[in-house]
Amino acid sequence: MAPLTDHEKAVYEWQIWVPGFGEAGQQALKDASVLVSRVGGLGSVVAYELAAAGIGRLVLAHAGDIKPSDLNRQLLMTHDGLGSSRVESAQRRLKELNPRLEIVAVPENVTEENAAKLVGEVDLVVDCAPLFPERFAMNRQCIQQGKPLVDCAMYDCEFQITTILPGQTPCLECLFPEDPPAWRREFPVFGAVSGTVACLGAMEAIKVLGDVGEPLAGTLLTCDLRDMTFQRRRLLKREDCPVCGTSTEALSK
Repeated sequence: MAPLTDHEKAVYEWQIWVPGFGEAGQQALKDASVLVSRVGGLGSVVAYELAAAGIGRLVLAHAGDIKPSDLNRQLLMTHDGLGSSRVESAQRRLKELNPRLEIVAVPENVTEENAAKLVGEVDLVVDCAPLFPERFAMNRQCIQQGKPLVDCAMYDCEFQITTILPGQTPCLECLFPEDPPAWRREFPVFGAVSGTVACLGAMEAIKVLGDVGEPLAGTLLTCDLRDMTFQRRRLLKREDCPVCGTSTEALSK
């Protein structure tokens, strides 16, 4: 990619001032490409924060059209877009924020059939999908292709997040050996809960790509926003994991 322009340095000035990040970190974000799976309650905010931070290229994968129940959580969707494509709405809104951003809008959800191609096009994946088959497909491809994966999830007032670094940390199937049978696509949640973990997910991506701070590598961060209870748990590799060949028993630090 081209070096930072004077305009870009002005736009990102405040984060360039962050110790340990600087212009080198900003250049790394400009040069980076990120897949955001789904642009719903989680993915809308992840994509928005990454676009605002100066990521050079976003691949957005989400099927379907905007419906009324999306509007209290999916902040890249609008009332006048009801019935139109989610990814097209996301693309339009993000380009308004950052016209320099390259966006690849994929009107499909991640599947076993397209995961290899989508993961292969990027440097890092932020998993914002609600269903485990989709999350497992990305996890497997990230491990096989050596791409970092930031995995975010929420339910009710609770959320969890971890960063998976292939070859260094447990993977998602260490943490969840099977698709939880009771889990479903629609569930109770506040948009503010989705937005909270989304901001953390975007920050994890920025830390990994910009080489700043310490990502949640091998650590599961959970929170119950009903009483603001945060917990950090160390994840252990599961030796019989079929994806990374290692474990995942979560132990409190």
